[in-house]
Amino acid sequence: MSFTIEIPSLHNELREELQYKIDQKAKPIGSLGLMEEIALQVGLIQGSLTPELKHPVMLTVASDHQICEEGVSPCPVEITWQQCLNFLNGGGGIGLFSQEYGFDLRVVDAGVDYDFKPHPKLIDAKVRKGSRNFSKEPAMTIEECLQALENGKNIVAKLHDEGCNVVGFGEMGIGNTSPASALLSVLTGLDIETCVGPGSGLSKEGVNRKAQILKDAITKHSISKDPIENLARFGGLEIATIAGGMLEAAARRMVIITDGFITTSALLVAHHINDKVVDYTFFSHQSQEQGHKKMVEYLGGKAILDLGFRLGEGTGSAVAYSVIKGSVAMLNKMTSFDEAAVYNTANDDIRIEL
Repeated sequence: MSFTIEIPSLHNELREELQYKIDQKAKPIGSLGLMEEIALQVGLIQGSLTPELKHPVMLTVASDHQICEEGVSPCPVEITWQQCLNFLNGGGGIGLFSQEYGFDLRVVDAGVDYDFKPHPKLIDAKVRKGSRNFSKEPAMTIEECLQALENGKNIVAKLHDEGCNVVGFGEMGIGNTSPASALLSVLTGLDIETCVGPGSGLSKEGVNRKAQILKDAITKHSISKDPIENLARFGGLEIATIAGGMLEAAARRMVIITDGFITTSALLVAHHINDKVVDYTFFSHQSQEQGHKKMVEYLGGKAILDLGFRLGEGTGSAVAYSVIKGSVAMLNKMTSFDEAAVYNTANDDIRIEL
């Protein structure tokens, strides 16, 4: 029982040269803040002083969750498949933002309790119709979990073969903050109470009840030293599919953009399988779900945006891509001091020659 994947190290031999190029832009050193760090990271990922972002694809991965039988979400589970159809028709937040920010949106059915008709933007990767109610039994068998990981790997491999080197991840699945919260607690050792939030609108009492349900489930199944066993016990089919996709993207030196709480829980799993995956990942935004900040901190990341988002779907990934694009443009196109004929003189005056 294993899912192993080799991920190369970043091209750290170019770090000094990339940093010098950034520092020579016609600006005070460090004055573009996080954008300078992003540009450096993309250069290290691609091993290039002039990196390129090609054919970005948004993978919004969907699944249902039978843990909803315990009342952990106030929303009807039918919303999962209805929203998937909405996305396929260009609707919803991710349908709009994918168009606005230049992503080719694909909806991945990893385990939706619905039979979709074929659609050019739909990827059928259904393992089963929803993960099981993990308050009673493991969410997935080991075989189902490995299949979902493999599905994600194969989807991203195909995209890369078609010329994509940027992949954003989003999700759709009523109830999926429950597996994300459970995985955060199990994989980091944090108390479940600090990992659980309102999701799509639970009251304070509902949050407390949700935390107790998850706590009891963790006690029932116990915590394994194997991240795949933990994923199978407490995860979801979309989370496993995303984790496999992230690992393959890193193995192929692609730029990975993670979204909010759910997709970052997939990154957390992927990190426990191969921690190099984080080197290839950009954290798009800081979600309002309380556990997300703890995930980002645990993984040593830094959120690009903080816009009060808690929608999911990949919306944060799409919006943050504009900043990543701008960062790469700065590295490739912004004039240097020499090109602009801007000089620091001995007395620190600045002379500009036009």
